[in-house]
Amino acid sequence: MSAHQYDEGHTVAGWTGFGITTVGTAVLGLGVCMVSAPVVVGGLGIVAVSVLVTWALHLTGWGKPPGIRPREQWGMRVRDTAARAGHPGCVGCRLAGRGVRRTAAAAEVVPTAAAEPAPAAATPRSRTAQNWL
Repeated sequence: MSAHQYDEGHTVAGWTGFGITTVGTAVLGLGVCMVSAPVVVGGLGIVAVSVLVTWALHLTGWGKPPGIRPREQWGMRVRDTAARAGHPGCVGCRLAGRGVRRTAAAAEVVPTAAAEPAPAAATPRSRTAQNWL
């Protein structure tokens, strides 16, 4: 039995990204120890590839959104069918253009009348400034 009440995202996307990142950081560490710029750059490249692979797997449904999920979705081989629509609050989904989309009306900016800025004496001071004066 698990020590916690919900799944923490043990997914194909997560474990694949972790594995590739581990190899990348090992190569990066080797490059630092060898004082070799090409090996360091190669390690950084592997880490960058791990980010892209993890993101692609997440978008194809092999990653899960954060938060509480029903027990039947805890398995690592359970694919997330809601991934195509995007997960609410997911940065990866927003970067891919998924999730909540704004309509054209909501994106419209309504110009307001140009107001003159308030004089410096009328602007409120912060609490810390008030305490010092």
